Amino acid sequence: MNLPRYTTVLFDLDGTLTDPFEGISRSINYALERLGRPAIPLEILRTWIGPSLRDSFASVLDEDRGLVEQAVALYRERYGPIGSTENRIYPGIPELLGDLSAAGCAVCLATSKPQIFARHILEHFGLEQHFSVIGGASLDTSRERKADVIAYVLDQLPPQRRERVVMVGDREHDVAGATEHGIPAIGVSWGYGSAEELSVAGAVAVVERVVDLRPLLGV
Repeated sequence: MNLPRYTTVLFDLDGTLTDPFEGISRSINYALERLGRPAIPLEILRTWIGPSLRDSFASVLDEDRGLVEQAVALYRERYGPIGSTENRIYPGIPELLGDLSAAGCAVCLATSKPQIFARHILEHFGLEQHFSVIGGASLDTSRERKADVIAYVLDQLPPQRRERVVMVGDREHDVAGATEHGIPAIGVSWGYGSAEELSVAGAVAVVERVVDLRPLLGV
């Protein structure tokens, strides 16, 4: 097995490692129903995966921050115990993570999903043992942007692990967050962002399949 060209790989979660659409969409519409608001069509909900959930709720709740926080709380009420496991791993991901870890690469998670939920998902699917750092958003707004999550993850790593880092994600937010830290990003088009979105955002490469990602990561 070749040594990876990167010492550290940061992975997004939703749309990159797992397909969370069922759990997220059901939990969003649960929250809106509890607030007496109409459900969001599924084709629109697909665009909600990746960006800040608070920002997405604000777009349909008249930018009312009080209502947004109520919606987030209701969303978590369902998502935590139920929605987080209405999820599936993309084929080939467990093997990729295992091979990267075995090759001496620091595999890290950098997701805008609250860290407590992200850890639960990795544990549920038996993936947590591959990760050196599991980084996610805080439950409040203090660490929510992708760039802030990446900063948190980098802070957990020793200096030598911060020199050759790459971000892998499916949305422009992953690329933009990595760019803020001078980190290259590889886009994956099997998630919720198009190849065009990722390329325009500045991804150094965009791949369609997990097997195509492997040579870029050295495994």
